[in-house]
Amino acid sequence: MRILLAAFFASALSAAPAFTIPQILGAPFPEGMVASPKKDALAWVQMEKGVRNIWIARAPGYSASAVTKFRDDDGQEISELVWNQTGTTVYFTRGGDPNGRGEIPNPRSEVRGVKQEIWALTSPGEARKIADGHSPAPSPDGSTIAFLQGGQIWTIGVSPEAKPTQLVHARGSAEDLAWSPDGKRLAFTSSRTDHNFIAVYTLAGSTLTFLDPSVDRDQSPSWAPDGKQIAFLRLPSGRYVSQWGPKRTGEPWSIRVADSATGKGREIWRAQPGMGSVFWRMVSDSQLLWTANSRIVFPWEGDGWLHLYSIPSTGGPALKLSSGDFEIEHVALAADSNSVVFSSNQTDTDRRHLWTVPASGGTPRRLTPGNGIEWVPVPLAGNTVGLFRSDARLPARAALLENNAVRDLVPNAIPSDFPAPSLVDPQTVEISASDGMRLHGQIFLPPSGTGKHPAVVFFHGGSRRQMYPGWHSMFYYHQAYGFNQYLASKGYVVLSVNYRSGTGYGELFREALDYGATGGSEYADVQGAALYLRSRPDVDPARIGAWGGSYGGYLTAMGLARASDLYAVGVDLHGVHDWNLEIRNYAPDYDPERKLQFAKTAFASSPMAYMSTWKSPVLLIQGDDDRNVEFANTILLAEALRKQGVYFEQLIFPDEIHDFLVHADWLKAYAAADEFLGRYLKP
Repeated sequence: MRILLAAFFASALSAAPAFTIPQILGAPFPEGMVASPKKDALAWVQMEKGVRNIWIARAPGYSASAVTKFRDDDGQEISELVWNQTGTTVYFTRGGDPNGRGEIPNPRSEVRGVKQEIWALTSPGEARKIADGHSPAPSPDGSTIAFLQGGQIWTIGVSPEAKPTQLVHARGSAEDLAWSPDGKRLAFTSSRTDHNFIAVYTLAGSTLTFLDPSVDRDQSPSWAPDGKQIAFLRLPSGRYVSQWGPKRTGEPWSIRVADSATGKGREIWRAQPGMGSVFWRMVSDSQLLWTANSRIVFPWEGDGWLHLYSIPSTGGPALKLSSGDFEIEHVALAADSNSVVFSSNQTDTDRRHLWTVPASGGTPRRLTPGNGIEWVPVPLAGNTVGLFRSDARLPARAALLENNAVRDLVPNAIPSDFPAPSLVDPQTVEISASDGMRLHGQIFLPPSGTGKHPAVVFFHGGSRRQMYPGWHSMFYYHQAYGFNQYLASKGYVVLSVNYRSGTGYGELFREALDYGATGGSEYADVQGAALYLRSRPDVDPARIGAWGGSYGGYLTAMGLARASDLYAVGVDLHGVHDWNLEIRNYAPDYDPERKLQFAKTAFASSPMAYMSTWKSPVLLIQGDDDRNVEFANTILLAEALRKQGVYFEQLIFPDEIHDFLVHADWLKAYAAADEFLGRYLKP
């Protein structure tokens, strides 16, 4: 008996995780880094266990410190940081965007309500609200702040006594505020639902000029350095039934330049028909970067990969700045205004590193060597660059690149009990979907133990995302990576799949045929992931589960509905369960009765179409103020599961949104997922 008890306790101890969920999710996450106009200071938001504050680091030395004093996990976002021209004040937005009913996210259910507000930070610890609204844009002379409220443009002076006034009364909804270099004009995108205009408001005379108006979707206004012209994108109009299907070709998009005073414009470049004819965005303050030497840098998929190009502002052939089977992502104009700094997965398909290249052409030069992950370059004076970085074991943190070396700006940011030594280094793998398509992924192996382990497949959201073999650059997937590490520590083999319709592997992979609502072709990847795990000698084929959120919740539900023989259990966070329901969230005028053939295909691409074969238990998790996936998706599935007699549990967060705003809700969700998976996979 003593021998048996000793063996039991030894087994229990070996199965115990080396750390807890609160520990693995306890490190801060930085985001929203911006440089001062003089390129001598950085500001960013750092979120630690749900508490959001602004940090600033200034030259020389760039010693960083928190400059706001918020103390609660209240779910109120801090975003849209912007400096005034002198670098003495940072303006920011506090609170999230309204939903379709005009409700600001209130995940703590504050009975007094919450607002979306603009704040001014004039000195450390001295932050004050200045107006209700968002998207602050300080004028170049620093005398006024333009901002948006209810889709209209407002302004407010900088003195504490100033009151906001509406600057422009116009149809449509204003976006993309951009002051002219001399501060005498304000450009913006005027969204009219099915078309957009670029408008310029002239302060002297209070006049409004529309630049070369058309039936199309004009956007991303970019001022010339002399303020005389504005470049902008023209995307062809079209009333799409859904964004959840491949768009490999279309009417080509173009770049136009217009006189900022008269509005007269002309086309200076047009994408070729075929590949790259549908515009795909880079991550940048503007999609058109106007350099000091009068070139315009922009993204294009002309060869099937998202690369950087430039053209003279007068027009001409596009000059390719990056080339190869990789994609650029985050892009910024360098401090000299004639080069760009960007992140890409060049030479390292599953990670991101920083590069630089002159806008006039040349060989790109890699700035960040090693096996880490770097993103969001923020150029500073003297070839110094602010950035965020992570690796397999250390989570995201703010850093500085100077003299060809990278150092953390807040060296003590990671808590002392953070379990970096207990984490595993995910292995990159290639697997085959059931239809033969090759897929990339990462596999997390338990740190110890032999024999056959339970396994879990993780499906990311998006679907326009790519997971890395390290802590992710986006907060939602940063959290997911931490949970995958936790599952591995508990003895699971975890496979994170970069399925078709994701990014990082070219346009044809992203715009996969029949994906999403047009056929659900990613189901072949769901099958392939389970079959791959079944083939491994270290996996028990009878104990494979799935989990995922958003689009990953959709694929988790597809696996459970169509392949309960492969997936024994699942955790579905805010997944799509009926495309015909979800499409209305993005196209309110969508009517399945008028698109019968499309609606039939969309339903056949949904988990709801396969309820008769759904056998495996599932945990459903969602916030009921979800703005990305209609909460009705979970209601609909719960009703169908009851009728089918399939066991399910639910964890519902009143007033929480899609990307949970409250740290405590993340802990509850992952604790519930851990217990539910363990109940079926590790009895």
